[in-house]
Amino acid sequence: MLNGTTWSLARFGARLRQAGDLARPPQKKLSRVLSIASGKGGTGKSIVATNLAVQRARRGERVCLVDFDAGMANAHLLLGVAPRFDLGHVLDGEISAGYALVEAPGGLQLLSGGVGRAALANPTRKELERLFEALQPLEEAFDLVIVDHGAGLSYATMAHLAASSALLVVTTHEVTSLSDAYALYKHVTTVNPRVQAGVVMNRSPDEATAHAAWERFRGASQRFLTRTPEFVGWVPMDEAVVRSVQARVPVSLREPESRAARALATVASWPAIDTARGTGSFYAAARRALR
Repeated sequence: MLNGTTWSLARFGARLRQAGDLARPPQKKLSRVLSIASGKGGTGKSIVATNLAVQRARRGERVCLVDFDAGMANAHLLLGVAPRFDLGHVLDGEISAGYALVEAPGGLQLLSGGVGRAALANPTRKELERLFEALQPLEEAFDLVIVDHGAGLSYATMAHLAASSALLVVTTHEVTSLSDAYALYKHVTTVNPRVQAGVVMNRSPDEATAHAAWERFRGASQRFLTRTPEFVGWVPMDEAVVRSVQARVPVSLREPESRAARALATVASWPAIDTARGTGSFYAAARRALR
């Protein structure tokens, strides 16, 4: 039971596929959309998301980071900005999504998720449909939209992931993190078998540990799902990241030659990001997946 509505993963995916078959090519070139998610909290997902947004913006792309960790947002803290408006204001219809944007370091635009908003933490289907419709104009204004999701399998996250053509799963080498990341990947392949998924091993003590964790993830996926995501890379534990969080400046800007920043630059070069575009509007597909 979710928001008073029982929803089936199989039906959820079937609705999306049916809606996708009816989609028409857009008149304007729409942005690429990259979803970033994790199975559990504490993986450093938002640090990865903010730094990827910085890395791509510094390449000359028009980048929008949407902090959809709704109600528990922290991207604005990691970027050192204080947005006046957030997703809650957009949901309430007070302002447009474009007006809620704030410029962040590195040249990207941020749409903050807001903090402590109950409606965002547990939105109804109608509220999500209204919010997705309000976010759709962003697709015509940017080259790349990066959506930083809250941890786990919320209704809002699954609606996004059902429409995604590219998904980055952030996990750590710890067994609980790997297990939850696998559960997320399993559900995503059920609702969206066409998604191109990649895995990032974050905060690894060394390369051997990262690759050993990836092999466990890959083995379980191949055995039980007969498919595997792509290993995009690993990011080492690095005090430079700790310093960057304390300074509220992304490590890619504050210490660009640090081990973590260089690893994040490699992740930002994942080829799937360059092709993360569906056959139509991402947010229109997300709305159809809700029905």
